[in-house]
Amino acid sequence: MKPDMGVAWEVIGVIDTEGDCADWTFPADPGAVRAARVAVRARLRDWNLDSVADITTLLVSELVTNALRHATGPIGVRLVRPSGLGDVLLVEVSDPLPDPPRERVAHPEDESGRGLQLVAHSSRRWGTRPGEAGKTVWFELAVPE
Repeated sequence: MKPDMGVAWEVIGVIDTEGDCADWTFPADPGAVRAARVAVRARLRDWNLDSVADITTLLVSELVTNALRHATGPIGVRLVRPSGLGDVLLVEVSDPLPDPPRERVAHPEDESGRGLQLVAHSSRRWGTRPGEAGKTVWFELAVPE
């Protein structure tokens, strides 16, 4: 699915964007961050989850940026829609680097290092898990009833 927003963006693969799951693969280039934001926001709008669109988009941007900085190869983004009232939105960002990310304390003059802090403080839960090739960083956001 490619929303018509006058934005050129590239997706390597779309596994499923119907039903309760949306799954994209983006190339490892700077345009992936914007492409992921556009795709995620459009899917959340389709699911009537506008209440979590801004924070979800921000956190996906941070994780895709981390993947671009530290890994080479395609970046996967996956959303799993809540199945009922009071449920959570599951968001996953995968890359081919097996090393788990490290949360660090950024100093006021640092220009980076706050992405995982944002994820940790904004999400209900978050974590990492190894994959067949690389890792997945995931987080859950509470969806208001």
